[in-house]
Amino acid sequence: MTRTRFLYPLLVVVVALLGAVLALRLVPEREHPAVWMAVLASILVQGPLGWWVIRSVGTQRFLVVWGLGLLARLILIGLMAVLVGPAFGLSATPLLVTLAGLLAALLLVEGVVALAALPRT
Repeated sequence: MTRTRFLYPLLVVVVALLGAVLALRLVPEREHPAVWMAVLASILVQGPLGWWVIRSVGTQRFLVVWGLGLLARLILIGLMAVLVGPAFGLSATPLLVTLAGLLAALLLVEGVVALAALPRT
């Protein structure tokens, strides 16, 4: 678990920054605040949720934690679409596409780190 303690946060930051760079290059400058809002939301939500899932690998609560994490991500997308985006005047397309893309990429990071955390037999 020691290795994953450093690997997971490092990969979350790297993937989020790569996603931000890609999204910022694809959208006009006036849409950049929507991209940054999506990056911030994905890190703040996926970071702790992913760590919670990784810590629960191999326990009886894993499926519950995993399911709650997926539900939280769906709720985040809904809240960003209905409340946060309109409240801050952000365009829905760059906000939600960036958010969904980053959440998917960070979910893959979670899986990779969880596999690395499994004991070798």
